[in-house]
Amino acid sequence: MAVERGQVSNDVNACIDEVVRRVGKNITLGLPLGLGKPVRFVNALYQRAKDDPEIRLHIVTALSLLAPKGGSALEQRFLGPFVERLYGAVPELAYARDVTSNRLPVNVQVSEFFFKAGSYLNNRSQQRHYVCTNYTHAVRDLMAVGVNVVAQMVAPGEAHDQPGQVSLSCNPDLTLDLIPRLREREEAGTPVALVAEMNHNLPWFGHDAAIGADRFDIVLDQPSSDHPLFSAPQMSVSSEDHLIGFYASALLKDGGTLQVGIGSLGAALVHSAILRHKHNDAWRAVFDHLRVDEHFPLVSEAGGTGPFEQGLYGCSEMMVDGFLYLMEQGILSREVYDHAGLQSLINKGEISEQVSLATLDVLRREKLIDSPLRARDVRWLVRYGIFRETVEFKGGRLRAGDQSVEGDLDNPEARDAIETLVLGDRLAGGIAMHGGFYVGPERFYQSLRELSDEQRGRICMTSVNYINHLYDHQFGDQKLKVAQRVHGRFINSAMMYTLNGAGVSDGLEDGRVVSGVGGQYNFVAMAHELPGARSILTLRSTRQSHGKVLSNIVFSYGHCTIPRHLRDIVITEYGIADLRGQSDEQVFLRLIRIADSRFQQDLLSKAQKVGKVDPAFKLPDSWCNNTPEAIRRAVSVTGDPGLFPPFPFGRDFTDEELTLGKALKGLKAATATRRGKVATLWQALRARDDEGRYAALLERMGLSSPSGLRERLDQQLVVHGLQQLESPPDTGNS
Repeated sequence: MAVERGQVSNDVNACIDEVVRRVGKNITLGLPLGLGKPVRFVNALYQRAKDDPEIRLHIVTALSLLAPKGGSALEQRFLGPFVERLYGAVPELAYARDVTSNRLPVNVQVSEFFFKAGSYLNNRSQQRHYVCTNYTHAVRDLMAVGVNVVAQMVAPGEAHDQPGQVSLSCNPDLTLDLIPRLREREEAGTPVALVAEMNHNLPWFGHDAAIGADRFDIVLDQPSSDHPLFSAPQMSVSSEDHLIGFYASALLKDGGTLQVGIGSLGAALVHSAILRHKHNDAWRAVFDHLRVDEHFPLVSEAGGTGPFEQGLYGCSEMMVDGFLYLMEQGILSREVYDHAGLQSLINKGEISEQVSLATLDVLRREKLIDSPLRARDVRWLVRYGIFRETVEFKGGRLRAGDQSVEGDLDNPEARDAIETLVLGDRLAGGIAMHGGFYVGPERFYQSLRELSDEQRGRICMTSVNYINHLYDHQFGDQKLKVAQRVHGRFINSAMMYTLNGAGVSDGLEDGRVVSGVGGQYNFVAMAHELPGARSILTLRSTRQSHGKVLSNIVFSYGHCTIPRHLRDIVITEYGIADLRGQSDEQVFLRLIRIADSRFQQDLLSKAQKVGKVDPAFKLPDSWCNNTPEAIRRAVSVTGDPGLFPPFPFGRDFTDEELTLGKALKGLKAATATRRGKVATLWQALRARDDEGRYAALLERMGLSSPSGLRERLDQQLVVHGLQQLESPPDTGNS
């Protein structure tokens, strides 16, 4: 029986009625990762399930975004105004809030394959229902759990002269592959429902992301309730992060390919790449101070130190905001084309983006076109800008306006006419960025909305299965992907790294999940398959836990995300460990080389004890300067305090909030142990602000006129925390 598609409604409850009519009350709902969740539809469906216990609702998704609430009373005071400013007009995902509060009704289950890092570490329900899968296997696994409803926020096409079209925009990653699979299920007799929720604030992207609205069954279009997009604020970038990003920027090959993940380490890489390109003298001063070429010779082979004259091409499951900054600075400028033969010729330098008669000769030599030219040749040449877009093939000749030209490339007169009347100026249709999804700060969304048509045309949001591996896909086969992804640098972060070469990125050894595998394994494996590609895992050398400094390079750990046989490049703030193809002894030593010096001897002793390192080996003096002081010297070597700023791409926090945030962070660290808690409370009881130096900050916290014992204590804690910023205690750590 034919089922009507593309039904438009401005009533969310009518949409719910239609979904229930189509599929019944057993609903397995697939939602996009991150930003693309249709909040109005999902909240209404979740409320319907809460009101009707006969509905069985299973939500399968990843990265359900929620505004932070804060754990302690002080954190809640601090976050309250900030959250209202950023998220006051953004509707909250009701099911996600109930998940965090363990308030889901018995007829609702939520399964995610990727968490916001650490958000559900102590949530037993979410730990039980977590689905461990590679990003590229998510569609397969969604189908396996019986997804019968898919819903997504989309951008309407009318404002971009695309009536009847919608853009999957922030999340074509899985939906492009899910839709045909669901239609196959429908044709086999299983009812399904595909729901689109319009939001005019969502940036428009064309190419693969633009599809017909009638690909969906139901379209919710209620402009009056359109809301701002969920914003992920910029994260502070520490000096350690900056040096990690600096080392990574030295491994980028001009003319290469870049993938990078979210977070402060990704932001640090982008910042250093821009420094290398736009302020090369300052970048080189840091490079020389660190003696990078001497200590880490891999850079001269796999990376570079000059500006990006050929430019980089971005191919990343997540289009972080940093890619836009790289594009604005002229770094993300290497365009790729969706034809393997054409791309290979560009890679070899046999044709350039500037079109000439020589271009036609090379294409003919490689049998990509014939002579005399045929209709299909002309269409192909027009598509890639080699011929002007007005050129047609009629009656066996080329038509350019009212001019007729012979298509024989061996005829000198025809060649002259083709050069004058037919040839374009430069290749067209090039893509500088392939991305699967995006989420970021509001400034990023606004910049995306303001892109010119030309700029937007250089970005292709597409299927994650096209981006994250090399298998043939409807948008391009393996030969094409290999041709596009030359000199791939796939840069991701880890929590810990073991001396035998295993990466720990998503979970703990007790089985609890911190985040998820996502696409990290895909990119690491692809780096080992692509000629000239490298996988780079970045991590800070240490972390603070319960008042102690611990090493993130460890002898062993009871969980791994990336197995040791896929070891490649590891970067900490102390340098680069090139592990590919190395013996176990070299792997152990190279990782010890970039560990914090407080832990190097212990790591070495353990390695020697099990026979992995020669017992006669001694730590060289040149390895033993891996200290916080060395980091501070490196980032200040040029004398420019703004060279490595904490927020290189803007911030959402005010100056007052930054100060308060540092004070609260210090208090949290100081009270991580029972002894520290008692000592901090005792010191806070004596803290005073008699001169009113912190009046504005206390007012921001709502503590300028405390009432009751609890508020007075909170006020004193804040004053104490602020005083510690001015006179921090001597920890005794170097």
